[in-house]
Amino acid sequence: MNNTIVIIGSGHMGAGIAAIFSAAGHPVVLLGRDMPRLQMRWPAISALAATLSAAQPTGSLVAADLNAWNDWDGVALVIETISEDLAAKRALFADLDRRVPPHIPIGSNSSGHGIDEMTECLSTTARMLNVHYSMPAHIVPMVEVALGSNTSLPLAEGVCRLIQATGKKTTLIRQYIPGLLITRLQHALMREALSLVDQGIVTPQDIDDAVRFGFGFRFAALGPMAQKEMSGWDTHVASGASVYPSLSNIDTPPACVADLVKQGRTGMKSGAGFAEWTPEAVAAFRQRYDERLQAAYAVLSVAPD
Repeated sequence: MNNTIVIIGSGHMGAGIAAIFSAAGHPVVLLGRDMPRLQMRWPAISALAATLSAAQPTGSLVAADLNAWNDWDGVALVIETISEDLAAKRALFADLDRRVPPHIPIGSNSSGHGIDEMTECLSTTARMLNVHYSMPAHIVPMVEVALGSNTSLPLAEGVCRLIQATGKKTTLIRQYIPGLLITRLQHALMREALSLVDQGIVTPQDIDDAVRFGFGFRFAALGPMAQKEMSGWDTHVASGASVYPSLSNIDTPPACVADLVKQGRTGMKSGAGFAEWTPEAVAAFRQRYDERLQAAYAVLSVAPD
């Protein structure tokens, strides 16, 4: 039976994806070039898998050296989760193109690079695609699956079914677009939000409050398209006629955030962004964030569409 999942990369994304498949009963092989780091990640991955399963996870977990491992019997899917370094991804896919039997799907967790960009001139691109989990992978329900120009649609649909069997939702994107779907929609929102902040019309806190306690409050219950089906597209067209002309159409991030980055104020990781962040404040915020995600997930689980 082909049900082994191979994850390449031992960062947060790779660990989360490994835990998801292990909790669902799949044998999981975590491949990397730094064996001590792989071994260090193992207890955390096993513990995370245990939290995702009502019973003791039945999937086995194995760490192996990427350069030495070549046992592809029974593998159902390979997912690379290495850093967003295009040259490194191209080199990895060229290696996998040669080593992995051509019937096994190979996915990239990247949302910043399309599969065509990473696999140009390779011979088995029909089985290669983007398979993008969002952070944190073990909580966010949606996984984006995007085809390249040569990707087999039946193969991609099979990958979607495999992922859905772990309890995730999938969206199938039939042509790569920069940012895929989730990041693209986020940037559309952020372009308008940052433009309003840049003009001094509202504050960053106003934006967060408007989204969390305004229209975003509804999105855990239904998406924007379904919401308009309910409220009426006639209302949207009438409102859009007056709002669309005034929406931002800038093609680079505005000064308010570009200047922050130039100053090294990149957010929590640097101790400052629009706001100041102490280590204690960061820890408390991340705890609240985790609790809110868990609560939102509970809402989504009540009556899935």
